Amino acid sequence: MADAAVMGGAPTAPKEEAMPVRRVVAFFFMVVGMFMAILDIQVVSSSLAEIQAGLSAGSDEIGWVQTAYLIAEVIMIPLSGMLARILSTRVLFAVAAAGFTAASALCATATNIDQMIVYRALQGFIGGAMIPSVFAVAFTIFPPSQRAVVSPIIGLVATLAPTIGPTVGGYLTSALSWHWLFLINVIPGIVVAIAAWMLIDFDKPEKGLFASFDWWGLLGLAGFLGAMEYVLEEGPTNDWLADQSVMLCAIVMVAGGVLFFWRAFTAKSPIVDLSAFGNINFTFGSLFSFVLGVGLYGLTYLYPVFLGRIRGYDSMMIGETLFISGLAMFLTAPVAGALSARLDLRYMLMVGFFIFAGGTFMSSQITADWSFDQCCGRRSSGAWA
Repeated sequence: MADAAVMGGAPTAPKEEAMPVRRVVAFFFMVVGMFMAILDIQVVSSSLAEIQAGLSAGSDEIGWVQTAYLIAEVIMIPLSGMLARILSTRVLFAVAAAGFTAASALCATATNIDQMIVYRALQGFIGGAMIPSVFAVAFTIFPPSQRAVVSPIIGLVATLAPTIGPTVGGYLTSALSWHWLFLINVIPGIVVAIAAWMLIDFDKPEKGLFASFDWWGLLGLAGFLGAMEYVLEEGPTNDWLADQSVMLCAIVMVAGGVLFFWRAFTAKSPIVDLSAFGNINFTFGSLFSFVLGVGLYGLTYLYPVFLGRIRGYDSMMIGETLFISGLAMFLTAPVAGALSARLDLRYMLMVGFFIFAGGTFMSSQITADWSFDQCCGRRSSGAWA
């Protein structure tokens, strides 16, 4: 470098090593696995009426087809980081993909609501390991110059999957049957599991961590998140703490939360390392992701319920109605990715959240008498287009 300066030349930055094709292909299959796991959160939402009829379930029971999946998934997601270190990303992801595939096949064989709830919980718990693994690997194997391309791709998959879930589910149920909501995962799941086992070589297992595994922290985490999900699901329809089961779960939630956070700050190897929140950028990024997730997943859940119960839409009509959200996201994601390399990301976040908040507020004005035309600014007689 000194010689270059003397000779009048500018020092050159070291060239980044090219990504091995093997790792790129492995990462691609990991993204497919993540897409499957996120898609299955909402793929059943437009077909709940058909699943309810097929399983002879009550209207107060069918919601657990989604809730069971979410409760189990939300427990596994924070646990997956520690498991990836102990087992390695290769073992964890391959086993998760294979287990998710097997659980999906079991869901298709369910003959009553109890079996479906158990199989969906198993599917959500195992599939939850695939989601955070992709984000972690993206920031581990890709150099900083390539993350501006990789991050928007992952973000598109993570947000597009739940948005198009009702559309995919509605089409499958209408064209085939509700069983195919789960059978569609079998072949891709087998391919992802085999590819993960053969191609992933990002890290090595740290089996020594198992000796210091925080079982008490795991117990607190499961009780805290699982009970909280139940309280939020059943509380509004059962007068909250007036219901005995909700009251019991609220107690478990508080006790589990205290145990989990105590272990997170005192254990030698905590289940979740909360020290990352000491970084203000990470903290605000997590907050923004939380707010966006609440709006995105919440609305994607509420729209099919509204269209099915209030407007009387069948699964195909619900899917067609919600397709516009997935289409808009698909078209704007590449634009956002290109702009992220040219604009201040803070301004992009601000504009994006303002638009998101405005669209959400407009949706809050919808009543049972609104039609599709009214959403476009044209008044109609009250019948849906």
